[in-house]
Amino acid sequence: MHRVAVVTGAAAGMGLAIAQRLARAGNQIALVDLDGDAVMRAAAELGATGARTLGAEADVSDRAAVDAAIARVHDELGPVEIMVTSAGFDEFQAFTDITAEGWDRMLAVNLTGTFNCLQAVIPDMLAAGWGRIVTISSSSAQSGAARMAHYVASKGGVVGLTKALAVEYAPHGITVNTIPPGFIDTPMARRAEARGDLPSIDAVAARTPVRRAGTPDDIAAACAYLCSDEAGYVTGQALNVNGGWYL
Repeated sequence: MHRVAVVTGAAAGMGLAIAQRLARAGNQIALVDLDGDAVMRAAAELGATGARTLGAEADVSDRAAVDAAIARVHDELGPVEIMVTSAGFDEFQAFTDITAEGWDRMLAVNLTGTFNCLQAVIPDMLAAGWGRIVTISSSSAQSGAARMAHYVASKGGVVGLTKALAVEYAPHGITVNTIPPGFIDTPMARRAEARGDLPSIDAVAARTPVRRAGTPDDIAAACAYLCSDEAGYVTGQALNVNGGWYL
């Protein structure tokens, strides 16, 4: 069935890989990202493969922008039955150096942004009696991470929100799961490596049980399963895609 899927943070990295994978499964894809130029290019390139796509620029922390993007999806593609919230950012700071403004911005994007996107599409899923929601959290929310207290807190909130919605909406045919990625080789990870906030990709890979870094396609494959009909009995779960990093 050609369902309408919305993927946030879809201009690059995990979000783009997820959009591509869901398109290959036959879904119509709305790609949403803060970087308008990049997301329009990504949507055009994916559309060139034969997929029906839409690109939309939106800051997920801005509810009006999210609502406007979803209204476009309704107009051009139809009601939303699959939502993947991959938009987010990281930051490395000692706990005592985190400002109130920095704390608020982190939660606004990573946690409130997830809330905004999910609340905007739940009515479509309730009307359909079917829905798939996948949030992208982080293995750091399971293990903790130094110099990332605000990031870890925001992603821990995403895990909690996922569980709450799974319980609330399971009777309505809507599943809600989270993927907490381990160390994934993405543009965001490369930028952190270049700043010196993370060890080299190779060093992390050497310490990972499977002896490699994860790829965006690893996350996309897991996401595609959770968004499928076959995953209808899986909800409220954290599918840990981390190469054995968090054991």
